Amino acid sequence: QVQLVESGGGLVQAGGSLRLSCTASGRTFSTYTMGWFRRAPGKEREFVAAIRRSTYYADSVKGRFTISRDNAKNTLFLQMNSLKPEDTAIYYCAATYTPLLLTEGRMYNIWGQGTQVTVSS
Repeated sequence: QVQLVESGGGLVQAGGSLRLSCTASGRTFSTYTMGWFRRAPGKEREFVAAIRRSTYYADSVKGRFTISRDNAKNTLFLQMNSLKPEDTAIYYCAATYTPLLLTEGRMYNIWGQGTQVTVSS
């Protein structure tokens, strides 16, 4: 089974950029649908983006964030541009064997430990 480790979080000013990475163990990374989710303080976990052969984004990040993957390196990315204070959250990568672009976290069965992103105003 795939194990996931996120990195790349940090503190950035509004309007800045960050790139998150999620490195997966195992030899079947390319067969998984991968997603990014986030949980802001005091809020429910929310969907950010998903990728399999195509991509899908939450409306709140569309045009600012880009999800991508490098199957040869078993790595998932989230390029975040034009960051806003409301993007502040712990960001999690997740994996599911289901071959669909899923937006519900309960449909993902493998999760990373999360990486903190803080955007200052």
